[in-house]
Amino acid sequence: MKVFNNVTEIVRDDMAVTMKKGSKVAIAAACFSLGILLSDFKKAANQTPEDTELKKQLENVDELRFIFTSPTFVTEKVNKQKREFYIPRIGRERSLYGTEFEIKLRNEMTQKAIARECAEWIKRKAVFRSNTTGEVMAGFMTVDNTEEKVAYMPLNGFTTVDIGCDRGNNAYNMVNRMESPFTEQYMQIFESIWNDKDRLQDVTDVVIDNISSAYNENSPEFIYFMTLYHVFSEFLEDISEDVLPNEATGFKQSKIWNMLYDFQKDAVLAIINKLEKYNGCILADSVGLGKTFTALAVVKYYENRNKSVLVLCPKKLAENWNTYKDNYVNNPIASDRLNYDVLFHTDLSRNGGFSNGLDLDRLNWGNYDLVVIDESHNFRNGAGTHANTVENRYVKLMDKVIRAGVKTKVLMLSATPVNNRFVDLRNQLAIAYEGDAENLDSKLNTSKSLEDIFRQAQKAFNAWSKLDPEDRTTDALLRTLDFDFFEVLDSVTIARSRKHIEKYYSTAEIGKFPERLKPISLRPSLTSLESAISYNQIYEQLMLLSLCIYTPSNYIFPSKLDKYMDLTHNKGANLTQKGREEGIRRLMSINLLKRLESSVYSFNLTLSRIRDLITNTISAIDKFEKYGNVDIDMYEAAEDEFDMDDGNTEYFTVGKKVKIDLADMDYKSWRDELKADAEVLELLTLMVADITPEYDTKLQTLFTLISKKVENPINEGNKKILIFSAFSDTADYLYENVNAFVKKKYGLDTAIITGTTDGKSTIKGLKATLNNVLTCFSPVSKGKEMLMPHNDFNIDILIATDCISEGQNLQDCDYLVNYDIHWNPVRIIQRFGRVDRIGSKNSYIQLVNFWPDMTLDDYINLKSRVETRMKISIMTSTGDDDLINAEEKGDLEYRKQQLKRLQEEVVDIEEMSDGISIMDLGLNEFRLDLLEYLKTHPDMDKKPRGLHAVVPATDELPEGVIFVLKNVNNSVNIDNQNRIHPFYMVYMGADSSVVCDYLNPKQLLDDVRLLCRGRKEPIKEVYTIFNEETEDGRDMAEMSELLSDAINSIIDVKEESDIDSLFSAGGTSALMSDVSGLDDFELICFLVVK
Repeated sequence: MKVFNNVTEIVRDDMAVTMKKGSKVAIAAACFSLGILLSDFKKAANQTPEDTELKKQLENVDELRFIFTSPTFVTEKVNKQKREFYIPRIGRERSLYGTEFEIKLRNEMTQKAIARECAEWIKRKAVFRSNTTGEVMAGFMTVDNTEEKVAYMPLNGFTTVDIGCDRGNNAYNMVNRMESPFTEQYMQIFESIWNDKDRLQDVTDVVIDNISSAYNENSPEFIYFMTLYHVFSEFLEDISEDVLPNEATGFKQSKIWNMLYDFQKDAVLAIINKLEKYNGCILADSVGLGKTFTALAVVKYYENRNKSVLVLCPKKLAENWNTYKDNYVNNPIASDRLNYDVLFHTDLSRNGGFSNGLDLDRLNWGNYDLVVIDESHNFRNGAGTHANTVENRYVKLMDKVIRAGVKTKVLMLSATPVNNRFVDLRNQLAIAYEGDAENLDSKLNTSKSLEDIFRQAQKAFNAWSKLDPEDRTTDALLRTLDFDFFEVLDSVTIARSRKHIEKYYSTAEIGKFPERLKPISLRPSLTSLESAISYNQIYEQLMLLSLCIYTPSNYIFPSKLDKYMDLTHNKGANLTQKGREEGIRRLMSINLLKRLESSVYSFNLTLSRIRDLITNTISAIDKFEKYGNVDIDMYEAAEDEFDMDDGNTEYFTVGKKVKIDLADMDYKSWRDELKADAEVLELLTLMVADITPEYDTKLQTLFTLISKKVENPINEGNKKILIFSAFSDTADYLYENVNAFVKKKYGLDTAIITGTTDGKSTIKGLKATLNNVLTCFSPVSKGKEMLMPHNDFNIDILIATDCISEGQNLQDCDYLVNYDIHWNPVRIIQRFGRVDRIGSKNSYIQLVNFWPDMTLDDYINLKSRVETRMKISIMTSTGDDDLINAEEKGDLEYRKQQLKRLQEEVVDIEEMSDGISIMDLGLNEFRLDLLEYLKTHPDMDKKPRGLHAVVPATDELPEGVIFVLKNVNNSVNIDNQNRIHPFYMVYMGADSSVVCDYLNPKQLLDDVRLLCRGRKEPIKEVYTIFNEETEDGRDMAEMSELLSDAINSIIDVKEESDIDSLFSAGGTSALMSDVSGLDDFELICFLVVK
């Protein structure tokens, strides 16, 4: 007997000598590794003379019989409770391809060629059986050659570690070699077990199948999922059934679920997962991607679980949300019986009254399990600095709905959650974690607190925005943002751009997006009259107005103020009366500008309304002087005087009218100022009085435009035009003029929709409700066949205010006119989103913008002058020292840039911000992809690593290789830059250049997905080329070269960032880790791009 310590004397060498020609080998061990055969075949493949011995030994063996001592590769018959011995089963099965201590071989990438030879050899020489009982069998090996019989024991497994080639992580590894007579006893045991059919099952075929999976051609899709399986393995471990959508609720049988496109279904599942895990989620898909439907499917899921749901939306979207829950014929999902409540954002500031059929006095705000907030960017301003005095909508939502009562989950829908401040995003998130960041901190996998993460992100963003334009790339920003920031976004947001959907989902079922033609910009002058006045002359006069009619409180004697103190605090929003008055006054001054741009008609109306108000007030003051004792109503402005964004402010909440006794006022000064305003208004009215419709250049330009479009449609037979104005007065004016023109000249019908009144249309017998009008205007997208099966009403020209600029699908139309340019560029895009939608039947769509007749710079400067002027007076009256601050200045600059772009092209909202869109950041859809795949392919864990597939290159993705590596000893990612650590992906070009480095995992995963998804079969035309070049995987020198370049690039990039960190505040990562190269990485799989 001899003992091998496997340090100075190694079993492997002794076995080599023992295996003479004609040997019969029997092994009982927990696992069998190709590593041994591989190393032999590998050396044999490189056949230098001294190696031919190995090949001979393998050929010398007449037969190899192998027993897996614990159930391996067997069909499960065993009761699972039994304790497994030593090496867990999955490890035993996977070790067929080499254990973790044989990584080096895999990195040399010749696995494929070797596996093929090995499988051939097994077919000729070997038989494998596996123990199917729970009995423990100790491992040993016997060799019977013609001269002697030898046994080796103990042998845990048959791997390079067990036979002493590698040290592994064993403290010691002693193996005894025995000769006859002891050997015979082992041989007898082996024989008796080998022939016991009750204990063993033959698994040779399974072993061969498994080995051949290492040399079969793989489909690209398999490699994509293999990548995901490894990269997100931690995620799979964390995932619990509780946070995954529970299909038993039957929501997948619902009508709404079956109406969704794939990308929407992906979002629904992700949202439910996030709501369960983090209580909140922001869905920020781009305009026109059907967020409402996605949200409805989520609502259905929770209603099936008996939860109560509240939808909070802007007033103008109520009709939309109401349609989906009511039992209407045009509700496509009526059979789902949705039953949520719908209230408006502004209801949060009201203390009572009815809204949308609900009595706010009795409403149990705290009892909702899920709140869906549509257009949640309206809540992005947060509690603010003076939170103690001003209880705004945001605070109300927090206190009334989220913190009170039952635990509330929050789903926010917004197309623009990040403007240019990350704080906006934080405020929206705060709604979900009830304003207490620790609620979310505990659930997130981050090293810093939420506040710190956002503070740091904002700092990085501010620094980035100061860079020169050419350095200010998204890429540059992504590198400076912290790993944790992505982690937060990834956990609670879902955002896909339209480009993304087009790229990664099959457009076959969705249909394509229509092609956007270059926008038409028109700049008509005010009028064609000889004595024409220009915009600028009017602006000069406007600047003289003080609009003091809106601020009577400013004239109350200080000694009398207390008398009105209580009265002015009953406005619901705890906004002081003074603050409200100033707010309305400021809005009104800007409003005059906006209305002039919109149409002379609207402007004139507002002038006369203000004039009447002033005249009445002056006469009341005169009366008071004469008779004494007159109360003045504090004037409440009408909401419909304003455009939608302004009308959606707190100033218009309903409170009691406040009366002021003129005796308490310095009415004389007030009257003087009112008179001055009245004169200016008089003059302004005269200036524009002559501009009747026939001299209104802008209106006449619109007529020409309509004729052109109707006579030469851009899509065959499509005469539809959608005209937007921010003001209902302008819309009325257009309707009066356009409908006569179109009816007379072309016999087409026109309709109007404004938020304030019911619609009107030129169709006799059509009740012009919002739904009816939209259905006749866009019959296909609105399901007219179901709603109005028996009439052929058709509206071709629709004039509307922003009450339909969001959330409506009007894709039958292909031509959109902005009759006035909205000051918020996002609104323009949202309007366009009505026709620019997925699944449109139009090939082309056209956007037309009317601009004021001046340069854009003048226009923007003018706006800021008005704002500044108003703000100066606000400062004095409200003590709010917020003059136009740097942020607003930046905002004006930003809008200017955006408006400039809009003259040239139609941009997506996510491209609008010079900043960053959340679109660039999330990894969640990959996780969901993987979960879906695992339902039908549960055996990913048994697949060997080191596999590859070959795909054709594209214009954007050049020839090369994408490597997926795993860092084995955790030595690289100390500074938290790589979001998928310990996995690293690198895209190497065929010329050894780095196409995309490891710090952009999102980009790389997107690329792999694009190259592989949906390709379920190996692609013959490219893999045959690759196989020829590499001699069927024998000659992988070039690949190995690229692999080591890839690893070096990881280390180089790391060193660069280390050096940067030496000079940056916040310490260094340079001294924390050392990477020595190839041995630190294991090759998971690779994708060859040919």
